[in-house]
Amino acid sequence: MSHIPPLDPNVAARKGFRESEERLKRFWTAVDVVEGKGGWSVTLDGRTPKTPAHAQLVLPTEAAARLVADEWAAQGEFLDPATMPATRLASTAIDRVSQVREPVADEIAAFAGSDLVCYLAEHPASLAEEQAREWTPWRDWAALELGVVLQPVEGVIHRAQDRAAIARVRELALRLDDFVLTGLAMATPLLGSAVLAMALQRGLLSGAEAFELSRLDEAFQERQWGVDAEAAERTAARRAEAVLIDRWFRALQG
Repeated sequence: MSHIPPLDPNVAARKGFRESEERLKRFWTAVDVVEGKGGWSVTLDGRTPKTPAHAQLVLPTEAAARLVADEWAAQGEFLDPATMPATRLASTAIDRVSQVREPVADEIAAFAGSDLVCYLAEHPASLAEEQAREWTPWRDWAALELGVVLQPVEGVIHRAQDRAAIARVRELALRLDDFVLTGLAMATPLLGSAVLAMALQRGLLSGAEAFELSRLDEAFQERQWGVDAEAAERTAARRAEAVLIDRWFRALQG
């Protein structure tokens, strides 16, 4: 997704914060949030930090500002951007998504065109049955509640979806404010599904639930062949990302 920073926390941190080779030493003692014009500001010793594009770090709700402030308060001797995903989301919303809303919505809608929950395994039968059981309710929900009608297919060969469904996802994405849209833009590629991402955004799925639904095939393979330590570490990092995005959505509700 060209307009959205990568989900890998280390790459995103490097690109989002534009770190120099020198590590930034912690220069603040007290972290707080303050209500002001335009929203809630994070403050470090009474001063508001800037985004990479030098905008004020101001969020629309107190809960969202505190989520970001907690990351700054938790820093040790040196600033570690990889441990600050909510700060990264806020900066992305302010600096980038606000400037490219339509392309971001286009990319979210494109995922609906090849949505994970539409592609059922041809075999084994047990996996196909599990996918049908777990994913069909969410395709039905999208059709009934969102007006996004997507057709399932067996196998991995691409099947074009109705253009009206893709347009509807784009329309729904553009209705969101910059901060919620940023969360949806991060959740969609993480889950491989605009449907699951929109269910997460609306609070119908938790981050952990949405993530597990997105990896039914992977979990099936693990049950068959086991899990190695490196794969488990990657899965844990992706699950943590989904949980954080869930917290982000909830915080933006107030």
